Amino acid sequence: MGWWREARFGMFIHWGLYAVAAGEWKGHTTKGAGEWIMHTEKVPVSDYETLVPQFNPVKFDAKKWVEIAKGAGMKYIVITTKHHDGFSLYDSQANPYNVMKTPFHRDIMKELSDACHSQDVKMCWYHSILDWHYPSDGPKYADYSKMLHAQVKELLTNYGPIGIMWFDGDWIPQWTEEQGEEMYNFCREQQPSVIVNNRVGKGRAGMSGLTKGHAAGDYDTPEQQIPKSALTQDWETCMTMNDTWGFKKSDTHWKSPETLIRDLIDTASKGGNFLLNVGPTPEGEIPEASIERLAKMGEWMKTNSEAIYGTTAGPVQDWKGGRTTKKGDVVYVHVFEWPKDGVVELPMKQSFKTATLLAKPEAEVKVDQDGENVKIKVPADAPDPIASVIKLETK
Repeated sequence: MGWWREARFGMFIHWGLYAVAAGEWKGHTTKGAGEWIMHTEKVPVSDYETLVPQFNPVKFDAKKWVEIAKGAGMKYIVITTKHHDGFSLYDSQANPYNVMKTPFHRDIMKELSDACHSQDVKMCWYHSILDWHYPSDGPKYADYSKMLHAQVKELLTNYGPIGIMWFDGDWIPQWTEEQGEEMYNFCREQQPSVIVNNRVGKGRAGMSGLTKGHAAGDYDTPEQQIPKSALTQDWETCMTMNDTWGFKKSDTHWKSPETLIRDLIDTASKGGNFLLNVGPTPEGEIPEASIERLAKMGEWMKTNSEAIYGTTAGPVQDWKGGRTTKKGDVVYVHVFEWPKDGVVELPMKQSFKTATLLAKPEAEVKVDQDGENVKIKVPADAPDPIASVIKLETK
């Protein structure tokens, strides 16, 4: 888990045939997320398959996608090799329902994994246990299970080192905790260093994604939310920039860069990783609105990344003025609301000798211990309107 705990920030990518539908079916805009359209609109398998000859993302550029992620400060990418609709984005010998049947006819996962490896970004796979396309009821489930294992083996043997196997769809009644443990061990047999999320088993409790009791998996996966306080176990929250995971052209409800940067900080302050989603278009491009927000996050990370990478939960939780993260004896104070009186005050007993503004290291900053509180005298103006980071050191 070492690299994962160091990374703290990754990109989630939801992409597949549903991008072609773009949230609409027969002139009707689906109420749910874009990638769930087959289920939400009750689209028959034969009708959904008509999207296959329409999938031709000629603007797809794996190198550019990785550059966008890396520019934002993201250390790993998790992409949907197969979502619940059963369509695979790679050249699978185990399941012919894949990208090689489309006019595009290119192994997208091969191109993306090569681009990740060349740019020192961890390649990670999302793979759905649930499959709406492949018959998996009753006696047919044994055949489906064989295919599921065969596809996982392909993903862990044909594309070089993989950081994470990110499973989903674990709620189907056919899937058991025992099958989850077996799949976990199967993944580790293929690549001993691969990390597997807790959705491989049945242990997560609803959308919270937190493991209740014994369950397979290496870390917990809260969805669209950040825990109120630090957790004792490893965890990663996945979150959208708007209201959908897969591309939906009608969804323009974008979160602001300020919200996203503060969500990243909030997650790190509680010892977690932030997996932020993009839903590429049917042409193969990351939406411009996503790129703009990732660029803003990258600008903030260029100055402040040391207060995110490799940090653990901060000593002060849910401080109303901002958040704290920690690395060894160093505490980073992320100030959201710059004090009008020029003094940042935190309830900490620890004594510090030096204080530095990461965005303005030449500025004069003084730190004093005042009983139960640490008081930091700062310049009148905030160096960063979203979050200014003060580095506190005991030496």
